[in-house]
Amino acid sequence: MGERVAFLCLGAMGYPMAGHLAAAGHEVTVWNRTPERAEAWVAEYGGARAPGAGEAAGGARFVLCCTGNDADLLEVAEPALAAMDPGATFIDHTTASAGSARHLSALAAEREVGFLDAPVSGGEEGARQGRLTVMVGGEPAIFASAEPLMASYAHKATRLGPAGAGQLTKMVNQLCIAGVVQGLAEGLAFAEHSGLDPRQVVEVISKGAAQSWQMDHRAATMIEDRFDFGFAVDWMRKDLAIALAEARRSGARLPLAALVDQLYAEVQARGGGRWDTSSLVRLFRGSPDAP
Repeated sequence: MGERVAFLCLGAMGYPMAGHLAAAGHEVTVWNRTPERAEAWVAEYGGARAPGAGEAAGGARFVLCCTGNDADLLEVAEPALAAMDPGATFIDHTTASAGSARHLSALAAEREVGFLDAPVSGGEEGARQGRLTVMVGGEPAIFASAEPLMASYAHKATRLGPAGAGQLTKMVNQLCIAGVVQGLAEGLAFAEHSGLDPRQVVEVISKGAAQSWQMDHRAATMIEDRFDFGFAVDWMRKDLAIALAEARRSGARLPLAALVDQLYAEVQARGGGRWDTSSLVRLFRGSPDAP
């Protein structure tokens, strides 16, 4: 039998994720800051639309949220938690700080509500296909109860530890991506400057140890100088800022992440804040600013 579910915030990720829940037979109520977006979702998937986050959350067994940053998350989650019944569970899919996750976990505990911080990886394509990877922090029993629900839109969900562990793991994910994109951007630009055919180079090296998801999915569009899609530079800088702040708190050293963050600032200055993160290559080939 389907669960009574609320989904808060229907952005590029949340809209299809909520759709997968409805397709799996759950009774879904949605809320979005822009009502027209929620109305469009109901027209496409059925379910119901609530006028506020608290109204959507009241009576739901699971309340899910996927919004932009810490401030947005707290603005949405705090009234939702206040309206939730004891025994319900709040699942946060926002990429935010570990501190916010621990704060919300404590608020949830006061209301006898379960909490999971569960940022995702896979991008808009993964959300549409229901193939996201979910990194989870929270209590084991709460995770076990929510795991079948998350299977509606994820091919893998893993608990990494207590509240905050999911967000810390997502930071690791973003740090690794940033480093790989940096290396790929430099490599492709070097190939071009050296007079090599970059497509031929990628065809060869992608069969060896240099292969990566970024090479498989972004090398061709980087060579074509096309970036009007994908995971925006603005979003990556937000994620790197979270990781760099956490590193300062914990004493970890992130010299490459700090460098890549500043290079992305240059991309933003060129007008590329909404370009895909692979646009980093423009800095190394001397491409013009955004038209």
